[in-house]
Amino acid sequence: MCNLYSLTKSQDAIRQLSKAMRDTTGNLPIMPGIFPDTAAPVVRTAQDGVRELAMLRWGMPSPAFALKGRSTDPGVTNVRNVKSPHWRRWLGVENRCLVPFTSFSEYATGANGRKVPVWFAANEERPLLFFAGIWTNWTSVRKIKEGEVNANLFAFLTTDANGVVGPIHPKAMPVILRDEDEFETWMTAPAEEALKLQRPLPDDALRIVARGERSDGIAA
Repeated sequence: MCNLYSLTKSQDAIRQLSKAMRDTTGNLPIMPGIFPDTAAPVVRTAQDGVRELAMLRWGMPSPAFALKGRSTDPGVTNVRNVKSPHWRRWLGVENRCLVPFTSFSEYATGANGRKVPVWFAANEERPLLFFAGIWTNWTSVRKIKEGEVNANLFAFLTTDANGVVGPIHPKAMPVILRDEDEFETWMTAPAEEALKLQRPLPDDALRIVARGERSDGIAA
């Protein structure tokens, strides 16, 4: 599953493409390698109804069965089973979000047995796209040294791998939204309609753009 992605476009580009009317991220830097449980920008609908760009922590609350015998919950980064009651409570429009990215990584096994990052993007220019995400506010212990914290958390949906991702990671790929109609459907449509977007990207809409690096820092 995708546990590493990159964002190398400006916050102004994110705001324009997503129609975010408010930005609480401050001076957002280029992020060539975003890892689980770190803060990253998402576009969400705030409690006052304004669409905003905000920094959230990557990793939604884990289901209860996954926490048995554990004292911490580092969170779930990728969500597949949207029929589960655990995830279904966050599929309403108030908990959906757009997660901006320019490329994402899956790991391939090299000849020496080591895991090698393989980076996927729409093309070599890494245009801005969005993952179909969900978010919530939650109180938990994510790290022992940190103790109990209250945080805004996010994850994004996954689906079957397409013909480009499948040879590297056959189990799944992120749900990717490519145009304004899809962005608006995800952010505003009833869940039954919005979840139709949980499908693989067409093969010709994705390609491998880099291999071997733990970040993809191609900026534009």
